Amino acid sequence: MMHLVLFDNEIREQLLPLTFLRPVGALRVGILTIQEKWERTLACPVSFLTQDYLSDKYEMDYGEENLLINGSLLPTPQMVRLIQQMEFSDALLLNGELLAAKLTGKQIEQLIQDKDFGDLTGYEVNDTEVLKLSGVYDIFQLNQAALELDFQLITAGRKSAPLSASNRLIGPAERLFIEKGAEIECAILNTKNGPIYIGRNALVMEGAMIRGAFAMGEDAVIKMGAKIYGATTLGPGCKVGGEVNNSVLQANSNKGHDGYLGNSVLGEWCNIGADTNCSNLKNTYEEVKLWNYPAGRFLGTGLQFCGLILADHVKVGINTMFNTGTVVGVAANVFGTGFPRNFIPSFSWGGPQGLSTYRTAKAFAMMERVLERRQQELSVQDRLILLRVFEDTAQYRSWDK
Repeated sequence: MMHLVLFDNEIREQLLPLTFLRPVGALRVGILTIQEKWERTLACPVSFLTQDYLSDKYEMDYGEENLLINGSLLPTPQMVRLIQQMEFSDALLLNGELLAAKLTGKQIEQLIQDKDFGDLTGYEVNDTEVLKLSGVYDIFQLNQAALELDFQLITAGRKSAPLSASNRLIGPAERLFIEKGAEIECAILNTKNGPIYIGRNALVMEGAMIRGAFAMGEDAVIKMGAKIYGATTLGPGCKVGGEVNNSVLQANSNKGHDGYLGNSVLGEWCNIGADTNCSNLKNTYEEVKLWNYPAGRFLGTGLQFCGLILADHVKVGINTMFNTGTVVGVAANVFGTGFPRNFIPSFSWGGPQGLSTYRTAKAFAMMERVLERRQQELSVQDRLILLRVFEDTAQYRSWDK
C-alpha cells in the first residue's frame, strides 16, 4: 500500500500565524483541507512530516512505498497524473523547490535520521498547471480554483439532495450540491459565477443571499439576511452573518453578526463580535503590505485587496475596526475603540489603547469554555503546542521586555 507524507518546508514560515498550530497540509483551501484533497484523490493514507513540536499530534506514517508531497501543493489533474507515473527516487521540482518524491521505506528512514538516502532524478514541471500556497493571502486568492476542483471531486457520480420550493436558484442547477440533512429555506442562491456546496446538516437561514463559488462544511450555519460573495468557504461548524466576500474560515469559527469581512482568512475557534468591520482596500488604493514572520517586518503582497488574517483561538470584541492587511496571532483577545495595530502578536490582550500579555492560564481557561460548548476538550498535546507558541512568539511582545 502506498503511503503519502505531506512535508513542510520553508513555505511554512510564510503561512504563519496560521501554521503555528498545524502543518501546512492541514490548512483548508476550497471545500477540503489539503490533506483531505490528497486522501480522496490518491485513495491512500496521509500523514505529516512537520515541526518537532507538532509531530506528536500530527504523526508521520510510512511503509515500503511512499510519496513525499509538499504540504503547500494542491492536487490538480495534471499534477496527479505526473505523481502517479513516478518511479522510486524520482522527484518533481518547481524552480528547484521539491514538490514530490517517491521513496522506499529505507530511504524515508535515512531521511528521518538526516542521512544520505541517494540521488534523486529531478524533473522540472514549469509547463504543468501548479496550484500551490506561497503566502497566507493565497488561501483566499486560490479559493475559487480550489473550490471548483473540490466540487468536482466530491460530487462526481452523486446526486444532490433537493432544494425546497421556498428558495430561489439563479444559474445552473447542476452547480448546486446539497448534502443530506442540510436545511435551506427562503434563500437566494446564484451559481452563475461558481458552484455552491452545502455540507451535511448545515443550516442556511431565511433571507440569506449566496453567490458562488461558495462552500459550507458540516454543521455550519448562515444567519438570517447574510450576504455572501464568492469565493468564500465556511469550514465545518462555522457560523456567519452580515457581509462576507472572498474569505476562508478554517473550522468552528464565528462571525455571527452584522459587519464586513473581505479577502480574509480565519483560523479555528475564532469569534468576531457584532458590528466588527475589516478594511480590505486602502483609501489610497495602494498595494497592501502584510506582516511577514520570516522577514520580521511588513512586506508588499502585490495585492490591492487584502483584509484580515486571524490565527486560531482569536477573540474580537464588538465594534472593532481592523485596518487593511491586519495580522493577528494565536490566542489574541482584541477589543476597544479605534483601529488596533496592523500586527498583533500571539497571546496579546487589548487593542488601540495598548496591549498586554494574555497569560496562558487565563487563555487556556477561555479555550476550555469554548471547546466545551462543542463537546470537545483542550488536550495535553494542545496545551504543550500552545505553550511552545507562547514561548516562540515572546520576541514580538515588546511590552514584556
